[in-house]
Amino acid sequence: MTERRLLLATGNPGKVREIRRALQGLSIDGALLEIVGLPDVLPGLAHAERGRTFEQNARAKSLFYSRRWPGLTLAEDSGLEIESLDGAPGVRSARFSAPRPSDGKNIRKVLRLLKDIPAPARRARFVCVMVLAERGRVVAEFRGEVRGRIATAPRGESGFGYDPIFYYPHLRRTFAELPSEVKNAVSHRGRAAARLRRFLEKKKKAPSGGPAAGRPDGASALTSARSRPPR
Repeated sequence: MTERRLLLATGNPGKVREIRRALQGLSIDGALLEIVGLPDVLPGLAHAERGRTFEQNARAKSLFYSRRWPGLTLAEDSGLEIESLDGAPGVRSARFSAPRPSDGKNIRKVLRLLKDIPAPARRARFVCVMVLAERGRVVAEFRGEVRGRIATAPRGESGFGYDPIFYYPHLRRTFAELPSEVKNAVSHRGRAAARLRRFLEKKKKAPSGGPAAGRPDGASALTSARSRPPR
């Protein structure tokens, strides 16, 4: 029997919420796709992130969980890259203020490091890499990014992570000041999820056999091989 549930391999409730919203109402092979999280089906199972890029982390997580789940598995890695900090916090975004990191501590550390940096030099970008895998093989990869700059103080009550200090010039607001539907339309995660959705909408029931042509790991939609610091 074909598993028609997609596993979101993350324990971050904010990420789960945004990805579920982006994939809401999606059908595959005529059936509504059910989206489940790790606590729902693989409670207590965890994978340590050791990659040096978003791609490496997302790929490793997706493959790890897909070997323990009978259907499609989606993992993502994302974070904030600040030009004047040589791309930091990058893959360490969630744990930038370790030990005992938190969103508030991470934000305060960034603002402290940028205290004397003028607005034109506070350029930054959010990056998200999503990897879809099935039974230990990469099916596709999707990348999304959005550019902005770091505000001088937190603004807004919505979102999570670094949203209160990520200023998006096109809308003249931080991500935390945007309604969720507006943020999701322009965010790094929203852009990657939109590419994922288009891929899944076109996905046909593939015959069993070897990996997809063109890549030894079976990936059929590679978007990037390396995370780069913002320009």
